[in-house]
Amino acid sequence: MDDVYIAGLSVADIRSALDSGNLTSLELVKACLDEITRFDSVLRSVIEINPEALEIAKICDDQRMIEITDISPLHGIPVLIKDNIDTADELNTTAGSLALLEAPKPKEDAHIVKLLREAGAIILGKANMSEWAFARCLEGGISGWSARGGFCKNPYDLSRSPWGSSSGSCVAVAAGLVPLAVGTETDGSIVTIPVQL
Repeated sequence: MDDVYIAGLSVADIRSALDSGNLTSLELVKACLDEITRFDSVLRSVIEINPEALEIAKICDDQRMIEITDISPLHGIPVLIKDNIDTADELNTTAGSLALLEAPKPKEDAHIVKLLREAGAIILGKANMSEWAFARCLEGGISGWSARGGFCKNPYDLSRSPWGSSSGSCVAVAAGLVPLAVGTETDGSIVTIPVQL
């Protein structure tokens, strides 16, 4: 496949393309990385890329060739993880803060990451977020901003807030950079919907 565009495709669509052999996990991960390279310097939704992602994608493709049946629906699908969720790999977990950038890497995956890996998902990288998920803000805070990732932009209107501490995860999916991303509900990331009259 020469050109792969994931924007607008559901995970079911991607899964079908993988199962039929019309798409490989390696092609899918490369497509995500290409989209991130093309658009994320403006959107700033991705804070760090997993240097092992392409290698993991190749392994997933090899496994799919051997294990034709009994493959998880998430097998070989890239997933972006919010930067306050531990991953026991080369990725940092900083909650968007420069203060934690030199901290020791986590020794264990967070439970959700462990489940994703067991299902064969590819941890593509870490998503930008509102620094500390607003936990250290006495008043307000800037939604979508972190010292490490900068100000995450709403892909539908760059002048508007992406809203919530999980802004990087939401923006990356909304912009079609990745098929899946994980966020957290800390302070209005998921349940609060801003309304302007």
